[in-house]
Amino acid sequence: MTTRIQQPGYMVPKFHKIMQKSVLYSSLAVALCAIQLVLGCLSAYGQKPNVIVILADDLGWADLPIYGNTFNEAPNLSRLAERGMTFSNAYAAAPVCSPTRASIMSGQYPARVGVIDFIPGHWRPYEKVIVPTNKTQFLPGEITTMGEMMKAAGYTNGYFGKWHLGFQQGCHPFDQGFDEAYCADGGFYNPKFTPALEPPPQGRFSDIITDMGVDFIQRNSDSPFFLFLGHYDVHVQLNADKPLIEKYLEKMPAAGYPSNAVYAAMIEHLDNSVGRVIETLDSLGLSDNTLIVFYSDNGGLNRRFDRIPLLDKAVEHFYEGDSLQYVASSNAPLSGEKGSLYEGGIRVPLIISWPEKVLCGTESDAMVTSPDLYATLGDLVGAPLPAKQEMDGISLRRTLLTGKEPAGRTLFWHYPVYHHSTPASAVRKGDWKLIEFYEDNSIELYNLKKDIGETENLAGKRKRKATELRSLLHEWRRAVAAELPVANPAFDAARREQWGIHPDRK
Repeated sequence: MTTRIQQPGYMVPKFHKIMQKSVLYSSLAVALCAIQLVLGCLSAYGQKPNVIVILADDLGWADLPIYGNTFNEAPNLSRLAERGMTFSNAYAAAPVCSPTRASIMSGQYPARVGVIDFIPGHWRPYEKVIVPTNKTQFLPGEITTMGEMMKAAGYTNGYFGKWHLGFQQGCHPFDQGFDEAYCADGGFYNPKFTPALEPPPQGRFSDIITDMGVDFIQRNSDSPFFLFLGHYDVHVQLNADKPLIEKYLEKMPAAGYPSNAVYAAMIEHLDNSVGRVIETLDSLGLSDNTLIVFYSDNGGLNRRFDRIPLLDKAVEHFYEGDSLQYVASSNAPLSGEKGSLYEGGIRVPLIISWPEKVLCGTESDAMVTSPDLYATLGDLVGAPLPAKQEMDGISLRRTLLTGKEPAGRTLFWHYPVYHHSTPASAVRKGDWKLIEFYEDNSIELYNLKKDIGETENLAGKRKRKATELRSLLHEWRRAVAAELPVANPAFDAARREQWGIHPDRK
């Protein structure tokens, strides 16, 4: 179901009823957008659209005002939603960064790519099972990447920010279809980029990559460009400009939400970057024919997996002696968090805007997963998909242009490692979702329409449905050659939660 977003005079508490629309915009903005859409469709605008993908890091589904959050502030993302479509059932293909990023770049599920955990991965040597490792600690070279697809379609490509798909020779975005690329996989202030920049840029990560992106847009405004901005916000260790933190410390906390001021400030940094991109496009007259995708690589983080403080030392004094030293956010009403296959670990924010074509100011309930982005961009810009590369994603063109949702979709996840949960895989078909855990082969079955918080396991009551979904999951695992954990002969119950050094860490 796709609905127009309307604006009352207050925020509806969405966290307790997902289908209640909480994000709102003025009827005037929606009307203007509709007029613009009609005029755009009647125009003879023959140029391919510019494409910008903005990827947040660890941003949760419940963190943004457009999904009902009343503490954090993101006016530019709300403005982007006015110009496009917001998705309420969008997913990352994995609950951590590298696999999802691989799925975006390949159009494939992480299990098919062979990157099933962040690079290099987590490791608990004394647990019940030995978990699979990534087949490669980089994006495999034989994959035709999104960058290569766009390059073949006549685009000039730029990638700036977090990559986390390997920096070995032949693995940099330069080698994956991008004409310009500067990457850094950490450090909120004064990050070190690959390749090295002289003099090294000083300042905040989000500001630096936005400067790069704005410059790239300005230099390539006369021909189709593809820009990918990989943000590090809102990853731990949490850090932000102190004046912004102080702003949120003075704000009344929201009921039922941690309201961490450092985390909120990081979201504002991210939102400011989005605003600068929009303003640049507007000033150059490029907005109407620029497709913008805003996504997150996995669900929100509540606490670190190792239970240590998650604030950077530069800002930890703001919460000295406070539990918010340990708590970043909450995905409520969703269950779980980053590193688990519950909804909080995989359901993420997604906005797609293209004023010339995409239905503006609407919200879609269509089930979407991150591999869909590859096929969608290829379809919208007229780029043929690689013939020999199995596509797990589908094009969302019909949904974006007409509001109609793909029927009968089934989505899959494979995260057979230890993190914020135990090794598991999952499947969602319609309203039903099943998770299979590999330590004891147990299953959990949920009806997400009635129980978005995954509070009632129906596996015992709905055995036929559980059997159906489990069979689908096993069939899919075989099709993508998903590797499974095996019994650990070194299992030690007393040391099972001890973290070790991953064997592939070098």
